[in-house]
Amino acid sequence: MASPKPSFDDLRLLDVKTKLSALALTVPLAITTLGGCSMTDNNSDDTTFAGTSTSRDASDAMERVSSGIYDLIGVKGKTSDSRPTVLDCSGKDRNTHFRILHPWSFYPASASDLGEAMARLKMELPKHSWKIVVYGPDTSENKNISLTAENDKKKVGVHIVQMSKNDPPKLSLDVVSGCYKVPDGQEIERF
Repeated sequence: MASPKPSFDDLRLLDVKTKLSALALTVPLAITTLGGCSMTDNNSDDTTFAGTSTSRDASDAMERVSSGIYDLIGVKGKTSDSRPTVLDCSGKDRNTHFRILHPWSFYPASASDLGEAMARLKMELPKHSWKIVVYGPDTSENKNISLTAENDKKKVGVHIVQMSKNDPPKLSLDVVSGCYKVPDGQEIERF
């Protein structure tokens, strides 16, 4: 007896699970890189301290950082419609401390512009207070070009992967904040 053909909803669920698995592999790298960088506050036990904020305000700030990175790409294309999410801070009370992750993708109008988009980011990020800490092929089978940078002023890091063999080709970006403390008397809104 033949197995039933998967429905459109089954395929969408598989696509979401695949993306979440890829995100689960990428986010720890970005968080580890950011957590060990020079943005450390002396009172934070080697965890980047980004200040005091509500999770909603911190999320809005992360979207502005992502928008600034998008402006540096300088190549025509479109972005994914993704929103920031709240993460726990390693070693901190999850009721009082949090980080913001904004994963998004950039799809150039022409696949041939993907390399130019990554090259522009490598050139432009340092001109805008970003320090590139990792650049080169990753360990994947495709040997994707990977760039990790941190911004001490904004207490944020970004991990960018040039996925030339993806269909369609894209830049995958994970923008991760340092660790925020929620204002006294307020709760972290999780989304």
